[in-house]
Amino acid sequence: MSSALNKMTVEDFDVKGKRVLVRCDFNVKMENGVITSDKRIVASLPTIQYLIKNGAKVILCSHLGRPKGQVNPEFSMKPVAARLSELLGLKVKMADDVVGPSAQALAASLKDGEVMLLENVRFEPGETKNDPELSKAFASLADLYVNDAFGSAHRAHSSTAGVAAYLPAACGYLIQKEIKFIGGALENPKRPLVAILGGAKVSDKIGVITNLIDKCDTLIIGGGMAYTFLKAQGYEIGISMLDETKIDYCKEMMAKAEKLGKKLLLPVDTVTIADFPNPIDAPVEVTVCDVKDMPADREGCDIGPKTAELFADAVKTAKTVVWNGPMGVFENPTLAAGTLAVAKALAETDATTIIGGGDSAAAVNQMGYADKMSHISTGGGASLEFLEGKELPGVVAADDK
Repeated sequence: MSSALNKMTVEDFDVKGKRVLVRCDFNVKMENGVITSDKRIVASLPTIQYLIKNGAKVILCSHLGRPKGQVNPEFSMKPVAARLSELLGLKVKMADDVVGPSAQALAASLKDGEVMLLENVRFEPGETKNDPELSKAFASLADLYVNDAFGSAHRAHSSTAGVAAYLPAACGYLIQKEIKFIGGALENPKRPLVAILGGAKVSDKIGVITNLIDKCDTLIIGGGMAYTFLKAQGYEIGISMLDETKIDYCKEMMAKAEKLGKKLLLPVDTVTIADFPNPIDAPVEVTVCDVKDMPADREGCDIGPKTAELFADAVKTAKTVVWNGPMGVFENPTLAAGTLAVAKALAETDATTIIGGGDSAAAVNQMGYADKMSHISTGGGASLEFLEGKELPGVVAADDK
């Protein structure tokens, strides 16, 4: 997928007086019916504000949680409508259903510059099956369709891809921004390009490692998956996380990096614990050792200080950095130092810094470095598939320019 987005964008439409269905990503974190982070709502504002300013009748839709095709008040979009009303400074009307009588009546009565929100699209059993009848029902509400839900762009559902077959379809500002940053880093980065991968399992990141090893100058591997690489080098890794079936793959990738003249950096020291903390943020006793001295009865749960320095040095000379996945069990304050060191190194560099969504985004936010990053992706799964070089159905579905 190209970073030069040759898809129709919201600005390519004449939206005045038109009913525009916008698929947003309002899948926000909630506790007891209260939104605990509105970052995804805020990320969708530029597209919505553009449409209001240009006299569109704006019909918003999104999923929230996993209601599994059943109406479940716990997953209602009502709190989202309330928060959106505050952020936009105008009343967002709320439909009582997804494509039923309430949604149809509200959509028909909208005036230019007014905004409404459909109920949770996953209340409809056909949504996740990309049911054409549901896609047609979505299309019947509007004249134009804009997808701005990057966090769901890797799923071919009725509201993310299916509806685009029945209406003129374009991408919103958020999707444009994601593609510009992530696509640009993969296709035409300022070099050196440093990719930092963490997280638990090698098998989750195989596509990304395989794709990035060709594209980057330095590949840094931390997190749980580093131990499979260390095992592949013949080291004792104790009771650390191991992807037994991927040892040969790790050997292949290390050989490939050498052949291509790429740097592949692995931990040189590690923070070890005797027992995994329960709960995850409980106090825990740690010892640090070099990777060649790992005790057989301990588990590695973070990169050590020498590794943190090694990784930070690699970032200093970079011009573009892509980071996906934490360096350790960062939910535990004692095991967060490695992830914090990487976040700090990225915050202090002049390079273009791109954070894949999910845990890396959570870590950067939690550590207070969010405003120092060039781009933080709103979609964990979507950014991962994008980094693997896969096409995203929600983007592909938009009309070509």
